Amino acid sequence: MPPRSTPTERQKRLGAELRKMRNDAGETTDFAARLLGVDRTKIANMEAGVRVISPERVRTLACNYDCRDTAYIDALVAMAEGNKGWWETFRGHIPAGLLDIIELEWHSTVVRAGAFLHVPGLLQTEGYMRAVAKAALPSLSPHEIELRVALRMQRLQVLYRESPIDHVAYIHEAALRMEFGGVKVMRGQLDRLCEVGHQDNVLVRVLPFSSGGFPGAGQAMSYNKGIVSQLDTVQLGSAHGPSFTHAPAQLDKYRSQLDWMENASLGASESRDFISALTSA
Repeated sequence: MPPRSTPTERQKRLGAELRKMRNDAGETTDFAARLLGVDRTKIANMEAGVRVISPERVRTLACNYDCRDTAYIDALVAMAEGNKGWWETFRGHIPAGLLDIIELEWHSTVVRAGAFLHVPGLLQTEGYMRAVAKAALPSLSPHEIELRVALRMQRLQVLYRESPIDHVAYIHEAALRMEFGGVKVMRGQLDRLCEVGHQDNVLVRVLPFSSGGFPGAGQAMSYNKGIVSQLDTVQLGSAHGPSFTHAPAQLDKYRSQLDWMENASLGASESRDFISALTSA
């Protein structure tokens, strides 16, 4: 199969999992190449995510690497099937990293987000999204802003589809008081948080200023639980775009940070009351 021009984060993750599986089995790239009847360069490209690998070859490798975790193998096979998502219509018009976030969320079961200066993306209103896009540097053109808003609005469907994800958002008080778009837009955003917090699959928790200092302060992040635990991924936000990590030590660190937020934040009903008070202030 031909190589890809630029692999998505999901494609790179599949390659990384195949490489890990091979290393865990104590096998070499030469062994994998002989097994599939290709040269070792193609194996390296498959493990880097830049060359397509068929679902059948994923099963062949897993079998010969003596992997017996059927749920994990099935998840990797699903990644290899490479079904195109709705977000692909935006490719070439929107930075690839933003599409990687959406694809990651789409294939997650639970998303736990920690937000300190912005409301988490999955809970934003259209007006708030537009205000955040207008604050970007370098400035975006009106066309680019509307493209990003359209993408973000479609992104919200993971909360409402037939099998929606569970979403837990820990939002710092600073983010609730940051007036993106002005008072009217922010009031609409706060009302939205109160409304969505009543959904069975959404939990909004507020970290008040009184909670003091906390680990990971200032860095927005989300912990995305995969269909199997081996595919958990943390996505970190930054001014130059998102980054992703799935190293076990890093996953453990960010789980600990979110657990701290869980313990330090207000309860669900208290959080709704807190947000409602801000709308009438």
